Amino acid sequence: MNIGIAFRGWLRRTATGWLTHRRDICGFPTVVVNTRSDVDTAQVFARLEASLRLIEQYVPHHYRRFPQDFSGFLVERRAYRGAFILDSRTCLVELTFVVNPAFSLAQVAATILHEAMHARLYARRVALTDSPRQERFCRRAEIEFGSRVPGGEAIVQRALASLTLPNDEIAPAIDPVLAARRVAEVDLAVSSMPVWLKRTLICRRGLTPPGRLRGLPWIPRLRH
Repeated sequence: MNIGIAFRGWLRRTATGWLTHRRDICGFPTVVVNTRSDVDTAQVFARLEASLRLIEQYVPHHYRRFPQDFSGFLVERRAYRGAFILDSRTCLVELTFVVNPAFSLAQVAATILHEAMHARLYARRVALTDSPRQERFCRRAEIEFGSRVPGGEAIVQRALASLTLPNDEIAPAIDPVLAARRVAEVDLAVSSMPVWLKRTLICRRGLTPPGRLRGLPWIPRLRH
């Protein structure tokens, strides 16, 4: 085994362990992988719990099904608000979305409810190959919730707009490589790490040149 590769793997696992926090939220095992120094992990847990309580209060018939929908929650950096991880029955919620003050607790809750609808469709083996049909089913649940929860107008408006989209736009495919690259670029831009380390990481990963990241001097990537 290549020693360098083995060491980098160990370092990555160790760093992930340092950044991983576990807690029981509303009876669900919850994992937060906080890779952002500007995000308060305690706030992540608090806002996630408050969002779940809104679902429990305003659409209790959906909330009662959550133990069958989800085995737990995972909060980490992604390029989208949420997802249902089929293999583990985990509800993934995006780290910065949860704590972003531009989004209300109700909007976070709507995303969780949306993923619960995906979970139910998978459990019933309904429309598994029909992504547009799945999305419309999930959006209708958002409308139901948004029409009941205080301040839910933005939820209803977004869901209604989505329902008017054609099939090829309501459930667009996401390029995971491109999405991960964009997330890395944004995180490097706001990171407090030394400039020299930012340059190194950017050059190694082939990301956006440093000149586009908060005025860092551009250094061309070396071609091997």
